[in-house]
Amino acid sequence: MNLFVGLDVSVRMTSVCVMEVNGKVLKEAKVESEPQAIASLLGSLAGQYRRVGLEAGLLAQWLYSGLAAAGFPIICVETRHMKAALSAQINKTDRNDARGIAQMMRVRLFCPVHVKTERSQEIRMLLTARKFLQLKIIDAENSPRGMLRNFGLKVGAVTRLQFEARVIELIEARPHLTITIAPLLKVRRVLREQYQFLHKAIERLAADDGICRLLMTAPGLGPLVSLTFRAGIDEAARLSRSRSVPAQFGLTPASCQSGELDRGWGISMCGDSGVRWALVEAAGIIMRQKTKSSPLKVWGTALAKHRGPAKALVAVARRLATILHRMWIDNTEYRWQAQPAESVRSFVYE
Repeated sequence: MNLFVGLDVSVRMTSVCVMEVNGKVLKEAKVESEPQAIASLLGSLAGQYRRVGLEAGLLAQWLYSGLAAAGFPIICVETRHMKAALSAQINKTDRNDARGIAQMMRVRLFCPVHVKTERSQEIRMLLTARKFLQLKIIDAENSPRGMLRNFGLKVGAVTRLQFEARVIELIEARPHLTITIAPLLKVRRVLREQYQFLHKAIERLAADDGICRLLMTAPGLGPLVSLTFRAGIDEAARLSRSRSVPAQFGLTPASCQSGELDRGWGISMCGDSGVRWALVEAAGIIMRQKTKSSPLKVWGTALAKHRGPAKALVAVARRLATILHRMWIDNTEYRWQAQPAESVRSFVYE
């Protein structure tokens, strides 16, 4: 007997629905959100599991790995597609959501997503922690600026290294302000120390990683961008065509076509926003480089004259994403000299 399973996961409990091939519900239950608990429930039923589906979320990667190791045909489903499919339900409950997911597994109405390896998850966590501290440093600087401005004390344009000295200079004659501002400066100092620690860890990690070293031969790429791209792609072989990489990270135009209406929009902004930001940042570095030119910069500069700098920047980011993936697949460094069209065609078709 073929069985299909839907899992609606929350932090503490998971609703499970087991469905037969004809749509009949065989089993509905709630278990703890633990791989062992879910596997134990599924193992108690007789039948062959064809598909076990769960929605992408905070616990999805952990549950996916545990159930896959237990031998279940687990599938992680894209959240927006899942939301659209389940929105037709009148009553939204965990039980109904699990039943809806099971139905989607039964009729193959789902969009699977790639579950990243543990290594890529660790890299992503490091990048997220660095970004978190970076934002908190900005908050720790903006807050004293705003407080002091109420008293007519203006910090002005200063560098990060000059900031603390400038603030102390403004409040040294105001002891009541010092009581408030001094702890904020201390917090900022600790945040900067830990931020530098994480940033150096990222630099060491990129230097020790062969894929990152390969990617950093391309213009505009340093440790941060290369690690971000590596963690976003995870496994280069999962994308069969390099030209599909920009769409994976929302760098291709979105469209709306229905009947007489056919309207193009800006880029879709789907996928990992961190990778998209990193690629655009790298494209900006390429366009601003003056010491060493590259075929990407020449192409982007020519495009900017006709389409404007903003569109050219995104176009360079798109092309850079394609090139980086192809470098990864072929294990070749970036070619700083453009090849003649004939040699490129012979390389592609031979």
